[in-house]
Amino acid sequence: MQDTFDITTIVFLALAVFVIWRLRSVLGQRTGNERPPQDPFARREQAKQPGEDNVVRLPGAANDRGAMAEVGAQARPDRWAGVAEQGSPTARGFDAIAAVEPQFDARSFLEGARLAYEMIVTSFAAGDRKALKGLLSRDVFEGFEKAITDREARGEKVETTFVSIDDAKVEQVEVRGKAAQITVRFLSKLITATRDKDGKVIDGDPETVADVVDVWTFSRTLGARDPNWLLVATESGQ
Repeated sequence: MQDTFDITTIVFLALAVFVIWRLRSVLGQRTGNERPPQDPFARREQAKQPGEDNVVRLPGAANDRGAMAEVGAQARPDRWAGVAEQGSPTARGFDAIAAVEPQFDARSFLEGARLAYEMIVTSFAAGDRKALKGLLSRDVFEGFEKAITDREARGEKVETTFVSIDDAKVEQVEVRGKAAQITVRFLSKLITATRDKDGKVIDGDPETVADVVDVWTFSRTLGARDPNWLLVATESGQ
């Protein structure tokens, strides 16, 4: 009886040793230098900001395009080629932004500005306050909202068809401390008309494509967690 127990014990011990050996061969051993498991959703959660559904993101602190690569790009004298002439006030303004946020990309900013311009123009015509709120500074939003409210009180409706943006050019870059402002001149083509409560056209022409010039200024606080540039000033250009 004792011999049987001893043999059984030995068999189980041998099996245990074999199982442990197989696990170590398959999973390996911890050395203390292993990387923690990567969360595939961590990056996208970090990038998304509250209330971002109606926001067109222009390049800022949270748009990581490889900060170290951009730092190296700053050494190139032509890094703003196609957006600003080397040595110009505009280029020096971009340099000041990049000194705080090395990942800033002027060309990507212009792409985002074009998208924001179209969204703001069409949202204002449609009276979409929700879409506008995430793109405008408080003062500009209040002005837009008042114009929409007055229009609604008169029973007027604006019909706008966005045809194209023919050009978008940075006219000025200004950095004061951490506050940065970029002014962009837009040349666009729109079909727009305002109708009164009876449906009569009282402004514009629903059959005519009009050339429109707008000069808009976008602003943000450099180094802030909020990556969004907001529209802070508008004027009609010539």
